[in-house]
Amino acid sequence: MAEKINIVSLGCARNLVDSEVMTGVLRRADYEVVAEADKADIVLVNTCSFIDAAKEESVDTILELARLKQEGSLKTLVVAGCLPQRYAGQLASEMPEVDLFIGTGEVPQIAEILKSRRTQRVYVGIPSYLYDHETPRVRSTASHTAFVKASEGCDHKCAFCIIPQLRGPHRSRPIDSIVAEAAALAADGVKEINLIAQDLSAYGRERRDGTTLYGLLRHLGRVDGIEWIRLLYAYPNFLDDALLDFIRDSGKVCKYIDIPFQHASRRMLMKMRRGKSGSAVREAIEKLRGAIPGVTLRTSLIVGFPGETDDDFRELLDFVEESEFDRLGVFKYSIEEGTPAAAMDGQVPQEIKEARWQEVMDIQAEISRKKNQGLIGMIQRVMIDGLESDQGMPHGRTQGHAPEVDGAVYIADSRRGLRPGDFVDVTITEASDYDLTGEITNA
Repeated sequence: MAEKINIVSLGCARNLVDSEVMTGVLRRADYEVVAEADKADIVLVNTCSFIDAAKEESVDTILELARLKQEGSLKTLVVAGCLPQRYAGQLASEMPEVDLFIGTGEVPQIAEILKSRRTQRVYVGIPSYLYDHETPRVRSTASHTAFVKASEGCDHKCAFCIIPQLRGPHRSRPIDSIVAEAAALAADGVKEINLIAQDLSAYGRERRDGTTLYGLLRHLGRVDGIEWIRLLYAYPNFLDDALLDFIRDSGKVCKYIDIPFQHASRRMLMKMRRGKSGSAVREAIEKLRGAIPGVTLRTSLIVGFPGETDDDFRELLDFVEESEFDRLGVFKYSIEEGTPAAAMDGQVPQEIKEARWQEVMDIQAEISRKKNQGLIGMIQRVMIDGLESDQGMPHGRTQGHAPEVDGAVYIADSRRGLRPGDFVDVTITEASDYDLTGEITNA
């Protein structure tokens, strides 16, 4: 009888893709993947350790699942991903209830490791793995949307970030591999491709064969059945004119760019090792909006970085107010062992971080509400995500809403025949801070 395994995926979309690949590899190896942990012989937790909150969630989840072992319903507990990649030795010492620790580079070997788990307990090496179009993968997202990992790893040296240590150096998939995966996804009913990477704008650079993000998008744009191609996680320094012109003119590439600026103060950006001054950040925003009319800009910022003064923070607030980002995420800086920022003087007290975070979020809520109210009366093309919601209405997204992280469009007049993945024109009738409500427009 096949062993039953349950996979718990934590963290970002990149981690989710790894979990989907492990599911595919395990099914091919005749494991039965089940949806509930209490029905499994083996539970695998694919962890995140990007910031303190992610580490805490990972540890809490592991300890909660360990209770299933104590109750006798679970035989093997496996911890995979970023947490063991970073803390394998410490975890192995402090968590005897965990049977196996597997790093980020061991994803494709998961079945082999499980079958030979009596030989060792820790499998963590230097990450070099990157899946391709032939790698088995079982998607866990809605049938009409998918995340596609274009590259893995990162070569930047940001002072606050542990990602290069967790994911290894930047490495890109060939264009034909990504296009083949997209074509297979389209044949399976996928209409939206969300391209993900630690840095999409670096895609292809290390291959030194002419591979670029611009070239990738040109080829993806020819895949029949794909309606939306979304770019997530670009870096401010490498968005060239040809790429921006293509995004502007393409009928498939969403006018949506997720580009983390992190701060606006020149002093903070230098300490963060971000490679751009405050004026250059503002110039990048102006360039993006000038090149792509109507572009939806999403960014992320950090408050409470070591040495951040009241003046630095005020400059950041002014930046948020003047830039009026469509989407904004804010992180409270957390000390990450092994990063240059962890050893910096001027660590900001937690209560100040909390207050600064709230102040930025309050400003952004006003900006988002104003932008959403400006859409009332306008017609938006919406892709249906689901037919039920907490509001009791069908819901979907415009091309200005990325899955998982942005708001939703709720449709007040449900019509028979709607299915997830359908596109409808919706007249916006109501707006809140982050969500919209509308009615399907008569044809």
